[in-house]
Amino acid sequence: MNEDQLLILQDWKLGPGRVRWQLRDKKPVSGSVWGGPGTPAKRLLSSSVEYSSTTNRREHVKTTTNPQPGFLERLSETSGGMFVGLMTFLLSFYLIFTNEGRALKTATSLAEGLSLVVSPESIHSVAPENEGRLVHIIGALRTSKLLSDPNYGVHLPAVKLRRHVEMYQWVETEESREYTEDGQVKTETRYSYNTEWRSEIVNSRNFDREIGHKNPSAMAVESFTATAPFVQIGRFFLSAGLIDKVDNFKPLSLSKLEDPHVDIIRRGDYFYHSENPKYPEVGDLRVSFSYAGLSGDDPDLGPAHVVTVIARQRGDQLLPYSTKSGDTLLLLHHGDFSAEEVFHRERKSNSVKTWGLRAAGWMAMFMGLNLMTRILYTLVDWFPVFRDLVNIGLKAFAFCVATSLTLLTVAAGWLFYRPLWALFIGSLALVPIIIARTRVPAKKLE
Repeated sequence: MNEDQLLILQDWKLGPGRVRWQLRDKKPVSGSVWGGPGTPAKRLLSSSVEYSSTTNRREHVKTTTNPQPGFLERLSETSGGMFVGLMTFLLSFYLIFTNEGRALKTATSLAEGLSLVVSPESIHSVAPENEGRLVHIIGALRTSKLLSDPNYGVHLPAVKLRRHVEMYQWVETEESREYTEDGQVKTETRYSYNTEWRSEIVNSRNFDREIGHKNPSAMAVESFTATAPFVQIGRFFLSAGLIDKVDNFKPLSLSKLEDPHVDIIRRGDYFYHSENPKYPEVGDLRVSFSYAGLSGDDPDLGPAHVVTVIARQRGDQLLPYSTKSGDTLLLLHHGDFSAEEVFHRERKSNSVKTWGLRAAGWMAMFMGLNLMTRILYTLVDWFPVFRDLVNIGLKAFAFCVATSLTLLTVAAGWLFYRPLWALFIGSLALVPIIIARTRVPAKKLE
């Protein structure tokens, strides 16, 4: 009997019954039970695993069976959800209110900055009359030293040089579906395993089945970003905050570089730590490079990177500018822009961020209300028609209340700064309540 044939390995005694282990190609056959000598009989009999594999993909399905939860059990779970819902509901108020304060402070600071900013006649000389003022400067970035990675023979005049390392690893994907059968709740979970290039370590110990899908615990080479210590525009030196904003990374072509070592192979724009890059194995590495803020003109990489900066001038330094509203202005945009264009872009960015956080606050409030009112749905869960009607009503209630309270919170944030605007928003919050009250008499007449 060879390995492809069915092997009966062992019978495990489990009280009055038996569970038989069966393997085909070292994997359990469809419908067999996966367990061990220490696994309880009840659990073994209520779960099953099916395995299959292909050349590039492996997967198995695990089915677990549990009795349907009783009324008290579901009520207990809902009660726990009410507490989470309450915390989410309260957090939404904080998120919405503080967002309005942030938006107002940013808008006020931008308006102040636009009224005060000046543009020096030349970036190649420091004007003493602009000392301490908010200045608008346009120019090409310049660094004093090359950034390099001697391990791979990469040398580049730029503000930042990034080494990006990926490892070929097993990745687990989990898909679950739940259904009811014979009065029991069954959960079918499909685990699939594929090999992919990942920049972070995938911990295979967390896999449902680590055997045959084990990943290394560390990379022999790590990613890193080198940053130039001194960056200039003309005579002016950028502060650390401005250097951090130079983030327009572009991939570095490796076509003109040689293989740095015998055990490293260059293919395209990657250095491979692999015996065969076409057929990598788990644990192989590949390394790529990117750069940001090219310093000076380069025949292969193009012209020097031009940026627009708005900051406070102190000597030959460009530093953060403190506004009267308590905010700071330290702006860097990639490209050549006038001062008016820079502040217009900043106002637009502030508006997008404000509306995004408003939407997040509303969603948190809506979800919190849904969790808090879920107990009402649980109480009528035994009556299908009535249950669906209650569910629709609770969703509508949560939508209206979340909308009204969000508008009221936004209005409260603007009350002391723009009272008329706040009153208008507050009046909009009453619209759902007014509509609901106008429908009550009509229902009574029916």
